[in-house]
Amino acid sequence: MGKIEIRHPNKKADTGAYSAGVLIDGWLYISGQGPLDLETGEVRSGTIEKETRLTLEHIGKILEAAGCTFDDVVKCTCHLADIRDFDRFNRVYAEFFPGVKPARTTVESGLDGIKVEIDAVARVPSHRAKS
Repeated sequence: MGKIEIRHPNKKADTGAYSAGVLIDGWLYISGQGPLDLETGEVRSGTIEKETRLTLEHIGKILEAAGCTFDDVVKCTCHLADIRDFDRFNRVYAEFFPGVKPARTTVESGLDGIKVEIDAVARVPSHRAKS
């Protein structure tokens, strides 16, 4: 089976030359998501908690479009504009992963106008995989 593009169901804005998600061989790779208004493509600035929650809600919509849930996520890479926000970020992040937490890398990065960006990898259960 070749690559299948998975789109965020609410995204209308053109935010670059990438797919929100790519499904291949039962694996879903989700591109870095941030706190954007997906109708306009503009940043929805707020506290680290607010930006983290919106970012993870975007990831949740992409997971759902591929037949997955947060329980299927096995790896996340998280970029924070200020690593001192880690504890506050982590509290919100943990709300989305109540069971076995995915493997994770969290680093401070030079983000342009946002406080957080997260990408993810999920294993799509064979009985839920969409083609």
